[in-house]
Amino acid sequence: MKRTVDVSIPLGPVHPCWKEPARVKLETKGEYVIRAEVELGYMKKGIERIMKGRPWQEVMFLAERVCGICSVIHNMVFIEALENSSGIPVPDRAALLRVVANELDRMQSHLLANFSYCYTIEHETLAMYLLDVREKVLDELERITGSRVMAAYMVPGGVRFDLREEDHHHLLAGLDTIEDDVTRYMRMFEHAPFIALRSRNIGVLTREAAKEACAVGPTARASGMPESDRRLRHPTYQKLGFEPVSRTEGDNYARIMVRFQELLQSMSLIQKSLDLLEPGPVRGGGIPGAGEIAYSGEAPRGELTYFLKTDAAGRVLEVSIQTPSIMNIEACCHYMLKGVASLADVSSTFVSADPCIACTER
Repeated sequence: MKRTVDVSIPLGPVHPCWKEPARVKLETKGEYVIRAEVELGYMKKGIERIMKGRPWQEVMFLAERVCGICSVIHNMVFIEALENSSGIPVPDRAALLRVVANELDRMQSHLLANFSYCYTIEHETLAMYLLDVREKVLDELERITGSRVMAAYMVPGGVRFDLREEDHHHLLAGLDTIEDDVTRYMRMFEHAPFIALRSRNIGVLTREAAKEACAVGPTARASGMPESDRRLRHPTYQKLGFEPVSRTEGDNYARIMVRFQELLQSMSLIQKSLDLLEPGPVRGGGIPGAGEIAYSGEAPRGELTYFLKTDAAGRVLEVSIQTPSIMNIEACCHYMLKGVASLADVSSTFVSADPCIACTER
């Protein structure tokens, strides 16, 4: 039997509130969303095919270019996959410096996600405040790694640069300022009635639905799934006593609040890492060789996995990358958007999942 709807509405592929192109096709009854589907394929890069047959020295730079918003974790997961398959040790100082760089990158990604959401619900003042804080975080990342976006900081057996004493002190001082700003803006988001009106009980994803959709990252943790955080299984994060952030509301408000809370958590992890730093080498040596591995890490949007096969010279024979956004996009379209009462909330609900199309269409 043919389904009858009042109207079919396409959003995208170019939308003023979305960072990247994607089309969401809606079937509605009035403004009530009955069904939603996502249409991708507007920016396919074919980067996995480009990686095949190349030496690891080239692939480590290509991995970062899967996504500019979360480039550090792509570098980290690829390098740690090589280390685990080839038995390359990493000095303690280098392992802690990796956490510092990775958490700074998570912070700038979360700030951009929350900026996008606030801009989408037309709270432009808070959006621009968050974008300003992101610039401060990127400045700290550049001070440590030499680059704001494509840092290429991790190398097999360690990191590219040691942390200078003056940068250590500058980072601690910068984090104090950033923490004050984030705490202030989080309270603005948490208590403003306008934001609550546009965010609470909208785009609800229950824990059961999150499991069924295989949601990951803040999208899953906002629906009561703290166990989804891959940092629980990382040895360096275990040494730091890492405990994931989670909430149970499962709505747009919860997803943004999880990212705000993770900003504070990231700063705490960075400070703990700096406190534990002891003098020592930042490279342990070792050359990648033949191996085959599936290795995962926690990207800002959730679990990131590299399936990697290399030959004796370290050339990448096979590579497949599983990025987190595809699961969250599916969860959004099949669960979060279904039943949304207003078309004005469709774009904000989609943005609340922080979809990364660059990662998805690598």
